[in-house]
Order: sequence, then C-alpha cells, then structure tokens
Amino acid sequence: MQPDVLVCLTQEAYGKFSSIVRPGGVLLTDSRFVTVRTNVDAQQVQLPMYQTVLDQLGKPIVFNICVLGAILGLIDLFGPESVMKVLEERFPRGVELNRQALALGLELGKQHGREE
Repeated sequence: MQPDVLVCLTQEAYGKFSSIVRPGGVLLTDSRFVTVRTNVDAQQVQLPMYQTVLDQLGKPIVFNICVLGAILGLIDLFGPESVMKVLEERFPRGVELNRQALALGLELGKQHGREE
C-alpha cells in the first residue's frame, strides 16, 4: 500500500509511516508535533494547523476539521461544501465552529500551494 496522501500528526506516526507514501505524493504534518526528515520521497507539507486553531478559534477540538480543510486546500479531492453538508448533518450544534476550522485549514493549504 502506497497512499497518494498521508497525514502524520505525531512524531511516532511520521517515523512509522512516512516511508509508505507514494513517491511524488503529499505528506502533511503539523509543525508543532512533527520534525520532518529530508529522506522522504514525497512533497512534504508542514503547516501550523494546531497553533492556528488555538490562536484563532481557541478550541483544539476542531483541529481535525482544520486538517481536513488543509488537505482540501492542497489537493483537489472534492469541494468543501460537501464536507460542510456532512458536518451540518452530523454535528448541528457545532456548525459555525466547524465552518471556521475548515476555512482556516483551506486557507493554510491554499497559501502553501501559492508559495511553491
């Protein structure tokens, strides 16, 4: 198994799984939790997702939604509207916070894409 996209949010996961991402794939990490190596044959993207969520929303519970937004900002899988529709149905009380977290992640991912 060689995924095209891999997300590693801990150093342990990075050490164990970073080598399985397909050459030329995308390896997304959070700069607070993971120190990257240069011997990985993938596009390594390190974003301050956790810190951004803390700074701008103050609620780390939506960190995972920010990560999902970053993936969508980096690669064209499907539209964020689809994600929001599911979040609205599954978590109606947290819609606005989830919307903000998804938007933060999208922006981080898109900013990284413009930097390259």
